[in-house]
Amino acid sequence: MIRTQGFAAAALATAMLAAGPGLASAADDTIVLGAAVSLTGKYSVNGKNTQDGYNLAVKVINDKGGVKVGDKHYKLKVVYYDDESTSARGAQLVERLIDQDHVNFILGPYSSALTKAVAPITEKYRVPMVEGNGADRGLFTKGYKYMFAVLNTSDYYLRAAVNILGEEAKKAGRDPKSIKIAIAIENDNFSQDVRDGIVEDAKKYGMQVVIDDKLPADLNDMTATLTKVKALKPDALMISGHEKGAVLGIRQVAQQKVYVPMLALTHCDSAQIIDKFHKDADYAFCGSQWDVSMSYTDPWFGKSRNYADMFKKAYNYEPPYQAAESTASVEVFADAIARANSLDRDKVRDALAKTDMMTFYGPVKFDATGKNVAKSMVMYQVQNEKYVVVAPSKWAEGKPIYPAPTWAQREAGDKLGQK
Repeated sequence: MIRTQGFAAAALATAMLAAGPGLASAADDTIVLGAAVSLTGKYSVNGKNTQDGYNLAVKVINDKGGVKVGDKHYKLKVVYYDDESTSARGAQLVERLIDQDHVNFILGPYSSALTKAVAPITEKYRVPMVEGNGADRGLFTKGYKYMFAVLNTSDYYLRAAVNILGEEAKKAGRDPKSIKIAIAIENDNFSQDVRDGIVEDAKKYGMQVVIDDKLPADLNDMTATLTKVKALKPDALMISGHEKGAVLGIRQVAQQKVYVPMLALTHCDSAQIIDKFHKDADYAFCGSQWDVSMSYTDPWFGKSRNYADMFKKAYNYEPPYQAAESTASVEVFADAIARANSLDRDKVRDALAKTDMMTFYGPVKFDATGKNVAKSMVMYQVQNEKYVVVAPSKWAEGKPIYPAPTWAQREAGDKLGQK
C-alpha cells in the first residue's frame, strides 16, 4: 500500500468558453462546473491532485452516460483557472467564473485558506459549491447555505494520535496525565484547527502540552522546536504544515536524531515521505481522510481500490486523499442534480442539503452547516516503509507500534516492532 506520486508539470487547463450571458447553456447538453485551483504557488502539488480528482470523476461519469435530468442526459465539463495559491486571486477568479463565464456550479479550491476566500463569493451569488479540500472548522460557523464539504474538519486529523497515546499509556500501566505532547504547526487556519483538536483531546486525558510552537513561514527550519524536544523529552511530537511541513518534520527529526516515542503528521502521502525518506519515515503516524483499503463502494468507481487503480492508470501516481475527496465532490454534485431533476441552483442546493449517499471515498451526509457528518478519519503508521491503517479499529490493518525504537536501535538494525 505504498503511495507514490509522480508530479509532472501542471499545465493550466483553462477551458475558455465563449463569453456572454448564455455561456452555461451554450452547449445545451452540458453542465458546466467552475473551479479555481492551485496549479502554481505553494499549494501546487495538492492543487494538481485536486484537478486530477475532478477530471477523473468527470470522465467516468460522462463515460457512463452523464447526469440524467428529466428526459435528457447531460455531460459534465469543468472550466479551470489557476488561483496561484493566493486567496485574493482565488476569490477574483471564482467571481469571474460565476459573473462572466456563467458556470452552473462551483467546485472548491485546494486548502482552507482559499476556500475561506471563495465561500463568500458563492454565497453572494447563491451558487452551490461542493468542496473537498477546505477542512477548517471556522468555515462551518459562518451560516453559509451554498457550501457543502465531503471531508472531515481539520480538528480531526490528529485526534486519533492522541487517543492512541492514551490507550497505549493505559496498556503500559501508566497514568495518561503523565503524557507530554509537543506541537509544531504552520500559521494557517487549517493547522491551527489541527492543533486545537489535539489540545481538546489531550485535555480529556489530562495530558500536558509542553511545547506549542508556530513553524517559520517558509517551513524550512524547525531546529528551535527540536531543541526544546531534546530538552523536555515529550512522548509525542505532532506537526501540521501541509506537505512542506511533513517533509520538514521527517527530514530534520532524522538529521538531528531527535527521539520521540511518537511522531504524528498531516499530509504524509502527498508529501511522499516514504519515497523521499525510506526507513527514516518508519513509525510516523499520519492522519488521512481516506485509504484505498476501505470497502466503500459506489456505482461509478466500485470499491476504493478500483478507484485507485483507475486513477493511477490515468495519472501515473497513486491517489492521495486530496484527489479522492475531489472526485467525491463531483459525484455528490451529479447525485444532487439528478435528484433535483433540475439545473436550477436553488433546487440543486436543496437536494445537496438532503444528500445521504455512499461513495468509494466514504459516506456523505451533510448537517445544517454543510459538514459531512457520516465519515470517519483514518490514521496510518509507516511500518516497513508501507502505510498501515491502525485506526479506526473497524478498518485497522495492523496495530500501532508505540513507543518507536530509538535511533540507536534503528541503526543497530532492530527489526520493526522490537523494543
